Amino acid sequence: MRSVGKTVKPGDSSASLALPGRHAEWARTVFRIRKGVQTFSFCRRQNLLVTGGMDRLIRLWNPYLPGKPTGVLKGHRAPVIYVHIAFEEKKVLSMSADNTVKIWDLETHGCCCTASSRATGLTGELTACLYLPGQRALCVATDGLACLHLKVGSVPEPHPVRSHREPVVCCRYNPVFRHVVSCCEASVVRVWDFETGRQVSEFIGTHGSAGITCLTFDSSGRRLVTGGRDGCLKIWSYNNGHCLHTLRHDENQSEVCDGTYMEVNQNRCVIAVGWDRRINVYFDVPRDCHHFWKPQPHWQDDLRRGHKEDILCVAQCPPFLLATSSYDGEIIVWNVVSGHIYCKLNTPGDGQDPREDPDRSVSRLAFLKTRVAKLDSAAASLISNGPTGSVTFWKLVSGAGPLANFTPSRGKSQVSSIVVTAGDTLTYLADQQGFVHVYNIQEYGLQGPELQAPNSVTSWRAHIGMVTSLELIEGDSSLLSSSLDCTVRLWSKDGAYIGTFGQNRPWDVFTPASWGHPRVPFENLTDHQSLPTHRVLETDVPAGYWEGEKAQDPMTEEEKVLPETEKTLNRRPFPEGATALIESEVKADESQWSSFCRGRLLSTRRKSCWKVPELKWPSIYQALQCHEVACVSALGEKPDLSVIGSDDLFSVSVYSQEPEAELLEGTLAAE
Repeated sequence: MRSVGKTVKPGDSSASLALPGRHAEWARTVFRIRKGVQTFSFCRRQNLLVTGGMDRLIRLWNPYLPGKPTGVLKGHRAPVIYVHIAFEEKKVLSMSADNTVKIWDLETHGCCCTASSRATGLTGELTACLYLPGQRALCVATDGLACLHLKVGSVPEPHPVRSHREPVVCCRYNPVFRHVVSCCEASVVRVWDFETGRQVSEFIGTHGSAGITCLTFDSSGRRLVTGGRDGCLKIWSYNNGHCLHTLRHDENQSEVCDGTYMEVNQNRCVIAVGWDRRINVYFDVPRDCHHFWKPQPHWQDDLRRGHKEDILCVAQCPPFLLATSSYDGEIIVWNVVSGHIYCKLNTPGDGQDPREDPDRSVSRLAFLKTRVAKLDSAAASLISNGPTGSVTFWKLVSGAGPLANFTPSRGKSQVSSIVVTAGDTLTYLADQQGFVHVYNIQEYGLQGPELQAPNSVTSWRAHIGMVTSLELIEGDSSLLSSSLDCTVRLWSKDGAYIGTFGQNRPWDVFTPASWGHPRVPFENLTDHQSLPTHRVLETDVPAGYWEGEKAQDPMTEEEKVLPETEKTLNRRPFPEGATALIESEVKADESQWSSFCRGRLLSTRRKSCWKVPELKWPSIYQALQCHEVACVSALGEKPDLSVIGSDDLFSVSVYSQEPEAELLEGTLAAE
């Protein structure tokens, strides 16, 4: 109209009322909808148009294809008067005239949630609606103003989520780029976004056909160091998958089991241990590449008094302590500056018979760094795992030795990973069954030996396979875990399930409503080892036995019945000749009762019954025998009641115990 006004001459009244020219047919798109449109919403990023009207249908349109909608959402029972496209959540929100709110999934075109007026408490005629994407709330104006906060839960995955195709060996968190890096046995490295769980990049064949055994970052967080079964260490620019250096020694290429990156007196080095039973130190000197590719000469204490078996684990405690453990269970604490042994723990042959416990391997170590810094002589400063699922706390100062030992796993499964919070307040222990146990160790092992286990905070089932690595992310109060079940998962520090890396629906680590909690991974829920513990389930006795055992003396039911039977039989003397018969019958009844008890226990094990009815042994009739009646009255013949002298057919006689004994004696005499 502005352009028309410029071309109109002043004083031309007919021209001043002229309408703007019609648009060309190719410059507009017309959507023809039966019964019209009451409301619509357009999303430029999704290139999607949503309409709603009197026919109670919600139509999805491609703006360039007006002939037919791409989808129709049915479910409202009243005219649709408000629609909105939530692009971030891939949802459509709609509201009808009867104050019913519905949430639709744009991918499946299914209704995720329906909130009726009774549930929301909205009454009166709807006048206005507005969706606030930041607060994820729908503001509705009727008789009053209401704000409906929407908590859209994640859609269950159609199949188990897998982060890798092969078992995951380890994972680490990079705080510089906020990335999670994981590797599997197929020598594949994947980089994940910590905040959403989406995959960022991937590179394969890192160690050729050999698998990866460990990974770590340098001090800057810009380079990734991996160790493999080929005996090599490789340094990567993991953002683009470019290999910067390959570190190897001249001897036979033995498998690298573990490695760490350490700074000592402003000197940076990579320390690797493995099947060669030696500690290989590679100085990180970027300007001297040839010097960097080869390890330093071995320490003299390492050659003379070092490990005699394969080294499985290495852990560092700045500024100068390093701990290593081997397959025979020996733990050696080293001074990295001098290369000398600081102390030895659990040395083979120290009063232990290897035949009693052949598997003494120690595969996980963790320093209590605040206690090491204080040099407290009485406090435990090192945690290690051990055989049969045990965890040991070690003292390192003034008489090194164990201070405490306990078993966190109920099935005595070996602990596979140990992490400790920054202040040495909590320790997280993961085992081979996939459970994570949290203990409070703030005051544990400070004053000397401990006889009891520390206080348990919580525990949960994180994986259905062995947990290969744990890492605490203190700044975000999160726990990272990987397992042989091919998954890498993120948890809150209290065990709330956030998600599995690689799942279809990303999460927002800062928005708890987007987490998987309170749901848990489906395979964890259905696994038989996830069932809760119970005394009846863990033993072979029927339910209710433990309560009876507390109230009564420790005798079996069979042993209790037989003395009562003997007391009953000994009340009156039996006639001659009947004693041998009764004794034989008692022995037969004893064998039958024993077999009955065994069958009852067996059936109880098979049936999931909680209360077994108490079966009482007939005390006085056990000596009676059953005989067939030779003569019976004819069918239909009316009995002669004059014989007993009574016309009452329902007379009942109540006998005491003495008449019963007399009746028994008379029966035996008749026989």
